[in-house]
Amino acid sequence: VQLQASGGGLVQAGGSLRLSCAASGRTISNDAMGWFRQAPGKEREFVATINWSGGSTYYVDSVKGRFTISRDNAKNTVYLQMDSLKPEDTAVYYCASSPLGVITHRAYEYHYWGQGTQVTVSS
Repeated sequence: VQLQASGGGLVQAGGSLRLSCAASGRTISNDAMGWFRQAPGKEREFVATINWSGGSTYYVDSVKGRFTISRDNAKNTVYLQMDSLKPEDTAVYYCASSPLGVITHRAYEYHYWGQGTQVTVSS
């Protein structure tokens, strides 16, 4: 499966962005999906995950209440709605798919990764 992340950009603190991750090559309707991010000089960090049906989600504490992960299996696409953005959210955001189907924050359980989209939040 190929994953294409898009929707990043430059936004002021307090603003919003919606990231999309479009899959091609096969359906991702049985996969769990996740978003990770990596800031300059830092390790990759888990952000959010959603199970195959969309009925279960999990977030890193720093984004709870501000970010929302969702999916549209008919469109083979996953989204990350990011509200109340902060400068510390600045990073390259990556989407990934896990054939396990259940929510997981472990990067090694994701087998396919997108190319990343840059999110920059100015203060």
